[in-house]
Amino acid sequence: MSGNSFGHLFRFTTFGESHGLAIGCIVDGVPSNIPICEADLQVWLDKRRPGQSRFTTQRKELDEVKILSGVFEGVTTGTPIGLLIENTDARSKDYDDIKNLFRPGHADWTYHHKYGVRDHRGSGRASARETACRVAAGGVARAVLGTGITIRGALVQIGPHKINRANWNWDIVDDNPFWCPDADMVEVWTKYLDERRKAGSSAGAVIEIVASGVPVGWGEPVFDKLDADLAKGLMSINAVKSVEIGAGLEAAALTGEENADEMRMGNDGPVFLSNNAGGILGGISTGQDVVARFAVKPTSSILTPRRTVTVDGKESEVSTKGRHDPCVGIRAVPVGEAMVACVLADAMLRQRAMRG
Repeated sequence: MSGNSFGHLFRFTTFGESHGLAIGCIVDGVPSNIPICEADLQVWLDKRRPGQSRFTTQRKELDEVKILSGVFEGVTTGTPIGLLIENTDARSKDYDDIKNLFRPGHADWTYHHKYGVRDHRGSGRASARETACRVAAGGVARAVLGTGITIRGALVQIGPHKINRANWNWDIVDDNPFWCPDADMVEVWTKYLDERRKAGSSAGAVIEIVASGVPVGWGEPVFDKLDADLAKGLMSINAVKSVEIGAGLEAAALTGEENADEMRMGNDGPVFLSNNAGGILGGISTGQDVVARFAVKPTSSILTPRRTVTVDGKESEVSTKGRHDPCVGIRAVPVGEAMVACVLADAMLRQRAMRG
């Protein structure tokens, strides 16, 4: 299986399955003498950790990360950093009833036909459990970026219910189970997801990631544009079906005058009067906030019976028992932050290599 690595100079490779002994990653390209320890990574993994509310899977994984290599006496050595996360609460028997069935909307069908075999226990590599490795790698990327760059994520939509952007408050994002920046929407989402969960169904979501402090000049023109790398990184997250930068799809409805991010001179140089470009022009960062959004489909593992076929080609129905997220978009917030961090760390190192 190829395609398990991401990045150029800052590059990480993930390994492991949802119900295997462990998952983990190898992070390569990290400069030496960067202070880092397991606690620096654990704080981000704790954000993604399952079982923290009734709106996420009740699988009880501590997601404790172990640094196996690449760090000595509290600093990076410049060699590959090995990270390991043990699986401690897998219940493979929950999947016995569906081992010969394809869940509609899931990767069961494609994995089976691509490889001729699939790990039905929690979907193996197709499981969102793999994203814990990305969050660990993202913690390393944040250390590479330093304290001058802030990367924050929030849920802006669950199902049909969107936040009111006039109510946006970063200070409340960590104080509710949805990473929601709109206090008025928390109750709405609570009621909506309780209904979906009790009905044995699920819901999709939209996540927004904002990176502040990114200097002008990061990103390569043409094929390695910063927004192209961000789109690939975010699109590679499980269940993601679309990615937007800045105004995104809404830009198609704007006029040239409305879309143009006009510039004036400020005390410290040129300033932009808007940010429809999402902090990227020509694939290169502008110095404004880098803004990206991605949409996550509803979880495919649901109790509601759906029509399907078996591996033998017989028509059947499938209902998925076990522990699953009624809205996988909730735990996708720290995953999105991690992928943006990895892209930016790579862009920083490439810029440094070119300009010194």
